[in-house]
Amino acid sequence: MVVADYKFVTYETFDDGTIARILLNRPETRNAQSRGLLVDLNAAFMEAEADDAVRVVILGGTGKMFSSGHDMGSAQAMEEYLPGPNQHPTAASNGGTRLGVEKRMLQEWHYFFENTLRWRNLRKITIAQMTGTVYAAGLMLMWACDLITAADDVRFADVVGTRLGMCGVEYFAHPWEFGPRKTKELMLTGDSIDVEEAHRLGMVSKIFPVADVGARTLDYARRIAKLPTVTALLIKESVNQTVDNMGFYNGLQACFNLHQLNHAHWAEVTHGERPVGTPEFGVPDWKDAPPVQLAEKDKVGA
Repeated sequence: MVVADYKFVTYETFDDGTIARILLNRPETRNAQSRGLLVDLNAAFMEAEADDAVRVVILGGTGKMFSSGHDMGSAQAMEEYLPGPNQHPTAASNGGTRLGVEKRMLQEWHYFFENTLRWRNLRKITIAQMTGTVYAAGLMLMWACDLITAADDVRFADVVGTRLGMCGVEYFAHPWEFGPRKTKELMLTGDSIDVEEAHRLGMVSKIFPVADVGARTLDYARRIAKLPTVTALLIKESVNQTVDNMGFYNGLQACFNLHQLNHAHWAEVTHGERPVGTPEFGVPDWKDAPPVQLAEKDKVGA
């Protein structure tokens, strides 16, 4: 087993290096995605891609939850963003020194959209290993992977519509993963779906007991790793190119631009205070929001 050294993710290999496992490693924030974490995650993915021994990459998280989504303001995330000794280098590049909408658009394109798309197109087979409740931007990382395993108590939700007044996250794969009408329901209500429904939708590949999800996912990866690498790559590419030809890539690009329009709207009506909705405009404060409800077919919900 080889263990690489990153600050916000762990990286280890198994079976003579044929399987790499990357775990988000900010459990104290439920693996919220700070800039440092995303940069480390990209470096780990690129390490696995460059290593010809690696055939399958597993992506999971330490602690009880895979990822709670974007870091919405932890002390560490604010230090990375604001000028000072702990500012992350990427905060002053890739549009970080520009102003207004241009700054936000360039930064989100590089660190939320384009990197997720890059991981989706990784030249290795990837398996997302899901634990806990997967919120919002956690879905982005999960959907970038080719296969998804999940513990049997996992739920999935995107609450950015009901808690931030936004039309979805930057990598808007929802209609392809949930289906168009289910996407509208989940986005308009902020409700969740359980792992069984996610499996029926075809989004989740395997469901394992909570205590066994790590070991069982590793066994699943071992089975996939037996396939010749060229076969695995061309299967992946055949499927990805098919959905791209059906409009997946263009749809993602269009929805990213709508996401920026949504940010610009809130920045204007809040006079530059917030690029998301606020209580005075009918969007509850996300910090005080009630628990996410399960979307049930015979219940309206609160």
